[in-house]
Amino acid sequence: MLKSRQEQLNEKSVVQIPSGAGFWRKFLAFFGPGLLIAVGYMDPGNWATDLAAGAQFGYTLLVVVLCSNLLAILFQYLALKLGIVTGSDLAQACRNNYSRPVTLILWFLCEIAIIACDLAEVIGSAVALNLLFGLPLVAGIVITGLDVFVILALQNKGFRSLEVVIGGLITIIAGVFIYELVVARPEWGAVAAGLMPRVDIVVNPAMLYVSIGILGATVMPHNLYLHSSIVQTRAFRRDDNGRSMAIKFATFDTLASLGVAFFINAAILVLSAAAFHGTVNQNVADISDAYRLLAPTLGAALASVLFAVALLASGQSSTMTGTLAGQIVMEGFLDIRLRPWVRRIITRSLAIIPAVCVALWLGPRGIGQMLVLSQVILSFQLAFAVIPLVMFTSDPGLMGRFVNGTIIKILGWAGCGLIVILNLYLILQAVRNV
Repeated sequence: MLKSRQEQLNEKSVVQIPSGAGFWRKFLAFFGPGLLIAVGYMDPGNWATDLAAGAQFGYTLLVVVLCSNLLAILFQYLALKLGIVTGSDLAQACRNNYSRPVTLILWFLCEIAIIACDLAEVIGSAVALNLLFGLPLVAGIVITGLDVFVILALQNKGFRSLEVVIGGLITIIAGVFIYELVVARPEWGAVAAGLMPRVDIVVNPAMLYVSIGILGATVMPHNLYLHSSIVQTRAFRRDDNGRSMAIKFATFDTLASLGVAFFINAAILVLSAAAFHGTVNQNVADISDAYRLLAPTLGAALASVLFAVALLASGQSSTMTGTLAGQIVMEGFLDIRLRPWVRRIITRSLAIIPAVCVALWLGPRGIGQMLVLSQVILSFQLAFAVIPLVMFTSDPGLMGRFVNGTIIKILGWAGCGLIVILNLYLILQAVRNV
């Protein structure tokens, strides 16, 4: 028997919001979905692009990390608003408003993006296991795939359990990079200058390629689908006042969580610039090489070990949320109802099998290039997620009083235009270099 829309919403709303509570109690009740989104912005693909950016160009591309983060905040705000107001995630909204052929094309493109993202996350975890324990890459990839059962166990204990575990992993990553920055002693004046835009970033093809990789690594297409779904886990009142309150506190959750993600991304770039730029190791973009060179370069024995620990935490946290996003995308676009463990094995296999092939084909030396390439692929797919998102949230028929205002519309379409233009420019440069 098919369930009503209200019954489906009630099933999603598993985290209670205290009635009559003050600001901080409500904030803590809503705090959590942003953490699951934030890990997608600090996954091993980000590490590869940030390492490459810092080693090759110093602090110059730090402004790209900042702008990408601001763009991510805008689009995640639109995603959470869509989920809260309509009760549908972005994939469901596409299925409900587009023809079947268009929906299938969008689903296919999203699956490609998830595979590219999962490649980075799974391979990053496998590299960390290799660096810490000497495990072969293929064995590490297979072990990483066991996160399917970790997610099942955590969700059986409640959605909050998953949020707490992810929050703990993020805390580990942030703590490691605070230590790394203290040891690296970067030039803080140059760091501040790196937050200012420069023309070189656009006209230099090498900088532009890495910049688009940073954009693809930061604004994750599948994060938009994920956020529009998991924000509905809060049991707020489904009227205008309740939705308004939910949007406000979900936005605070997003700002706080993505603020942490910006710090970690910026810290990786700053660390790489301080340790490698202007040295014989300036071309370091490989995570394994960075691990090997950090300790002797910084003169701190713990630098390399903690770097690998943070990488493992990053990879595992992002694979867990990536698996969850794959489930949401498949259900939302195709309206497929499968047992949770079957869904997760399918979505995880879509990443594990290509990752094993990449590890066997390229070996350790080609992993860094594959990580950066995966983020460029993500950037190409991004337009197919953000354009429908801006369209839906600008539709008065869907959003009612919560429809995008003029300023948000301008910023949203400008962001979409920027993504399309940068990708077209990159394609043009690639054709010219053939």
